[in-house]
Amino acid sequence: MRRRLGHHRQHGKQGGGGGLLAKLSIAVLFLLICSLSLLSAPFTPNTNGSTAPSQISVEELWKSANSGGWKPSSAPRSKWPPPPKETNGYLRVRCNGGLNQQRSAICNAVLAARIMNATLVLPELDANSFWHDDSGFHGLYDVEHFIQSLRFDVQIVERIPEIHKNGKTKKIKAFQLRPPRDAPISWYTIDALKKMKEHGAIYLSPFSHRLAEEIDNPEYQRLRCRVNYHALRFKPHIMKLSESIVDKLRAQGHFMAIHLRFEMDMLSFAGCFDIFTSAEQKILKKYRKENFADKTLIYKERRAIGKCPLTPEEVGLILRAMGFNNSTRIYLAAGELFGGERFMTPFRALFPRLENHSSVDASEELATNSQGLIGSAVDYMVCLLADIFMPTYDGPSNFANNLLGHRLYYGFRTNIRPDRKGLAPVFIARENGRTAGFEEAVRHVMLKTNFGGPHKRISPESFYTNSWPECFCQMETQNPAHKCPSENVMQNLHSQLASENIDVEQYNRSDSTISLAER
Repeated sequence: MRRRLGHHRQHGKQGGGGGLLAKLSIAVLFLLICSLSLLSAPFTPNTNGSTAPSQISVEELWKSANSGGWKPSSAPRSKWPPPPKETNGYLRVRCNGGLNQQRSAICNAVLAARIMNATLVLPELDANSFWHDDSGFHGLYDVEHFIQSLRFDVQIVERIPEIHKNGKTKKIKAFQLRPPRDAPISWYTIDALKKMKEHGAIYLSPFSHRLAEEIDNPEYQRLRCRVNYHALRFKPHIMKLSESIVDKLRAQGHFMAIHLRFEMDMLSFAGCFDIFTSAEQKILKKYRKENFADKTLIYKERRAIGKCPLTPEEVGLILRAMGFNNSTRIYLAAGELFGGERFMTPFRALFPRLENHSSVDASEELATNSQGLIGSAVDYMVCLLADIFMPTYDGPSNFANNLLGHRLYYGFRTNIRPDRKGLAPVFIARENGRTAGFEEAVRHVMLKTNFGGPHKRISPESFYTNSWPECFCQMETQNPAHKCPSENVMQNLHSQLASENIDVEQYNRSDSTISLAER
């Protein structure tokens, strides 16, 4: 795995004296030198690692990470029967939350339908009070592409059909259930399926984080990837608008995208109030009281363990310490920053070439939807295609969560993920006047992070952030579990559909369907 660092070797020299006195003298001298070095050294936090000087190569960061021979592939690698014509009923879901939660919920809905042998009704996107956006699935995603791409996995309909019996028309009323958070597969195959068979249809609401992420079935995990990275494609005009912005940004060279999560909802959730004025604190505390559970949060304690979102200035200081200069072009994907321009001024002084979707493309659609789901979708695509992506707060329900996983799947594209907990003592020391060695201390922390290559998923990292190794394969490997599927996987799946007496032509109407062999 390439970490794109400068490599440094420490050279030790052993004394060759034969006498005990000579050896003791050398040891004493060595201890004295070490003591003097420690006394005179600039501040470096205790990070349980080597404090030897090291470098990060900015030129290497503009390139994708070393894949180690891995390539993305979410095609089935074992027997994967097509969905039968007769299912157990209809599954409706309401995907609440922002773009990230909704994408994860859609993936989970497809998997739940597969597990239950149900027909999935096109997922509903919640027009909640935060977004004030009723675009819906039809307004955001390419519906035909979604249905066609998943034709080997589940049956999907746009609405529950009416039943015609004895000359009468009857509507099936879906029975509403509230799934447990991170529900196991057994809840769907027992509790939910029982109600589906009783009523003919069930409605799961809310449906954010309602299916466990860690499932010991790689085929189920690969289905999630097929949904997330292939079937969920934004509508053509959103794709065209995003590509236009990327083209304009890239016309002047490399560019970096930063998701600057310094917004009212996140600051309120984190309980990080002390850096704001009394009037601003009042607003944050009111928002927290209305939207989150009552809990005593102490700013200094939260800050010390990395629970506060990075300020714009801290983001700039990290990038400057890593070696990026003021000519770096940066695209900001963010909602309305809380606290106004005074927080942006220090960042802008370090990196003046800042852009957002409104400054690059002043189209009417973005002007009227800049804070809604369409604006978020454009930001998503620009961040996906950027040379480097940096999230400043990448929690499991955050916009960055899916993006990090998508960029990994998209070719191990460089991500800069600040270790907020590791950086906290460095920034706190700087605020207290201990500035000597600040940049070296920042680099020391950042050298321990992964910049986008294959890496083991360790809790609490989400499957949607890192789907390696389930959704990747190797052409040359001794491990059969990691072997890429054969090239005739598409032909096999077509044959299976035909053997089930399903009209294959019905599933082949769209020329835009991505081949499973390419997944």
